[in-house]
Amino acid sequence: MQEYDLSQWVLFFFLYSFLGWIWESCYVSVRKHRWVNRGFMHGPMLPLYGSGAMVVLIVTLPVRDNILLVFLMGMIGATILEYFTGITMERLFHVRYWDYRNLKFNVRGYICPLASLCWGVFSILMVKVVHIPFEHIVLLIPVTIADILAFVLTIAAAVDFTQSFNEAMDMKRILVQLEASKEQIQKMQERLKDASEEMQDRLKDASEGVQERLKR
Repeated sequence: MQEYDLSQWVLFFFLYSFLGWIWESCYVSVRKHRWVNRGFMHGPMLPLYGSGAMVVLIVTLPVRDNILLVFLMGMIGATILEYFTGITMERLFHVRYWDYRNLKFNVRGYICPLASLCWGVFSILMVKVVHIPFEHIVLLIPVTIADILAFVLTIAAAVDFTQSFNEAMDMKRILVQLEASKEQIQKMQERLKDASEEMQDRLKDASEGVQERLKR
């Protein structure tokens, strides 16, 4: 197993976060026929892909020569990460950033067999194809330069994450306020409906009373 230092792991994380952003943004943009900047953050990165890549690398590099184990361990590791990330983000922000509820055998919409199989295939492609040239490039970077790049990227990502987190929390408050306003509007509609029905009953009683007096 190839051992990496901390800076190299950080560079791999940002590299795969960027590649994941490209893939996801292009895929969604093609489906929606317009450009969609996917992701939680402003910058061109999707930390879920970076984290998923780190998990896949950690659990598969010891068995990188066995394709079946790479598929199974990568699939399991990435699926676990996706499940808990989905739960955490929805609880924090009241927003689902992906939803598998329209797919069969999904678990609360966070994970599903099809997505897990895709993670397994992705693990094989990453370990056997994609990671090899990127590993070679990163290992060629001098340690000092790698440390500086990792530090700069980490600071930039931290600033971006902080701003994006604050905006997401603002959106959460807006959604909560909208939900409260919706409930108030529904209550007002119910009250207006009850008042309208009561008014109709009174008018009906009054009309019947007038008709009875006219008959006399």
